[in-house]
Amino acid sequence: MKKILKEISNCKTCIDFLPFPPRPIIQASSASKIIIIGQAPGSIVNKTGIPWDDKSGENLRKWMGISTQDFYNTEKFGLIPMGFCFPGTGKTGDLAPRKECAPLWHNKVLDLITGDKLIVLIGKYAQDYYLDKRAERNLTETVRNYKKFLPEYFVLPHPSPRNNIWMKRNEWFKNEVLPDLKKEIIQRL
Repeated sequence: MKKILKEISNCKTCIDFLPFPPRPIIQASSASKIIIIGQAPGSIVNKTGIPWDDKSGENLRKWMGISTQDFYNTEKFGLIPMGFCFPGTGKTGDLAPRKECAPLWHNKVLDLITGDKLIVLIGKYAQDYYLDKRAERNLTETVRNYKKFLPEYFVLPHPSPRNNIWMKRNEWFKNEVLPDLKKEIIQRL
């Protein structure tokens, strides 16, 4: 695992397409029990180099009912984005994750993680990539039907504060999905 993480940290595949020098951000060990597959580091995470070190990360940890200490314990959590580097900002927020990372690196990392693992797919990019044709017609319906993807995957919307409107429109998420998410996390840890 150390070898592949070092290779990823030295990756320059997207150097010509990024607004800043490449800074791949990933955290995993061969013992990680829960794999969080999100989008890509945001500008804050790009500066700190710590995955999910922002409001989205705070919300995600709250949704899972876990401490920051547990979240950053690689024997418990692997944090693997779809795109490892900050892709830049567009008119309505961060740009989409670069498409090169997941096919280039994900299987190499996931194959080194031993044991039974839960993969948490956060947001449409991760869900489209991993669920392919099994995903529902949109993110809301995919998340609403989260049970059909268990025990391999747990699907979630992005925990960004930008999704507060979605959260208010979909109260079932807080009442139905989050309690089951917390149960799954506790069982795996």
